[in-house]
Amino acid sequence: MKFITISGPPSSGKTSVILKVIESYKLQNQRCGVVKFDCLLTEDDKLYEAKGIPVKKGLSGGLCPDHYFVSNVEACVEWGIELGLDLLISESAGLCNRCSPHIRGVTAVCVIDNLSGVNTPKKIGPMLKFADIVVITKGDIVSQAEREVFASRVKVVNPRAVIMHVNGITGQGAFELATVLNDTEDIDTLKGKQLRFSMPAALCSYCLGETRIGDAYQMGNVKKMDF
Repeated sequence: MKFITISGPPSSGKTSVILKVIESYKLQNQRCGVVKFDCLLTEDDKLYEAKGIPVKKGLSGGLCPDHYFVSNVEACVEWGIELGLDLLISESAGLCNRCSPHIRGVTAVCVIDNLSGVNTPKKIGPMLKFADIVVITKGDIVSQAEREVFASRVKVVNPRAVIMHVNGITGQGAFELATVLNDTEDIDTLKGKQLRFSMPAALCSYCLGETRIGDAYQMGNVKKMDF
């Protein structure tokens, strides 16, 4: 089974892109499934179900979404293999612009949109910097000059990535993306594989339920500003 991680900021168009890519795979008689990771709420699973796509969703709640992802992703792969899928896609939202769900040896895609601003690529962090493919969406809403500037900023942050433009509404570019993803190697397990970047670190009193503000209530991993 092929396994791909797709991440990106909320509302960047990840689900729309995935749906269009899966349409291309269906034309090749490939059976695809999706695992959706989010924090508090998602109804994207209903969109996949409406298209007859096997889907599972996981909500991290009060836990760090990266820790939740890495604790469950191996079981997700096992689920996909049990279903006999040809392709399983993991979709996760980079809610803190610091998330790092990419795995060494697994094709990694980051989706960002032109409407987020030309400085956004510098702010996103590991999920963009360590991606194999960067998909830029909503290019039909901005000018050609804005598209070129945005793409050049992406290239500065991640010069190794393949940059592609996909329209999540019309599907333009989705077939080309599916063609690139075809080069993904099959896997039978994730056990022993490593994340491409370490997860955000925190073990402090607030992690354990503290709500009071003040130095007297702060213990553990605390990072202070220099005034």
